[in-house]
Amino acid sequence: MSVIMQISDPHFGTEQPQVMAGLTSLVKQQKPNLLVLSGDITQRARPAQFHAARRFMDSLHVPFLAIPGNHDIPLLNIWSRLSNPYARHIAAFGSELEPFYSSPDMMIICVNTTRAWRHKHGELSAQQIARVTDLLSQASAEQLRIIVVHQPIAVTRAKHKVHLLRGHSEALPAWSAAGADLVMGGHIHLPYVLPLAGLARPTWAVQAGTAVSSRVRSGVPNSVNILRWGVHAKMGGCHIEQWDFSAKESNFEIVKLSEVHPLNHKLNSQNNGSPPCS
Repeated sequence: MSVIMQISDPHFGTEQPQVMAGLTSLVKQQKPNLLVLSGDITQRARPAQFHAARRFMDSLHVPFLAIPGNHDIPLLNIWSRLSNPYARHIAAFGSELEPFYSSPDMMIICVNTTRAWRHKHGELSAQQIARVTDLLSQASAEQLRIIVVHQPIAVTRAKHKVHLLRGHSEALPAWSAAGADLVMGGHIHLPYVLPLAGLARPTWAVQAGTAVSSRVRSGVPNSVNILRWGVHAKMGGCHIEQWDFSAKESNFEIVKLSEVHPLNHKLNSQNNGSPPCS
């Protein structure tokens, strides 16, 4: 498995049929092996919104991993929010809130960063940090190691610092030292690929925009990410493509390609014995 598509913040309940049709066409065209749904699947965690989201994901006929976002917990029903916040998510997407995927060339570790007592801010517990660290330590040299959260672990704009995932400063050094390559997120509806400084090894934040929702930011259209690894990228490199929706063309178009070079020891040894430069 070498091609995955990150679909984030679709906010079903605010979905746009034209954009959904464009995304369906993109999936058929690009044929990803796996979809990663990184939270805020619904707008207000209503059963009908979850049902619409699951129906759409099933229509793509591609295996997927899904984690909840802060919008996927009931906001106004306080009893449901505190007593069983994930009931509707579980009914639609299953009981595993932190799915895990492992193939010969990829390891994907999903982390539920939502909390019933928080309105929108995310949080990592010490137990979650340790779980991810342990799983990363078991990865093989051939595997690209990806962590999926909802809230961002790094931002490009000062105004977004308030949205940073609580606990990221403790998690990132441990995860990087254990072998993390990429940390995927969403939440702020702003796509970018950002190298993380001061860590034990090359590690990047990969953020996605909102896939199909009308809740786009000014000047930032609907978008998804496509990640290519292994035979679909240069030796030791990982291609991360940003695909934006064009209202004029009614389809998704590639607008940016980021090539990153995880410090993969086996691939590096095949690449003249020295690590590639980022």
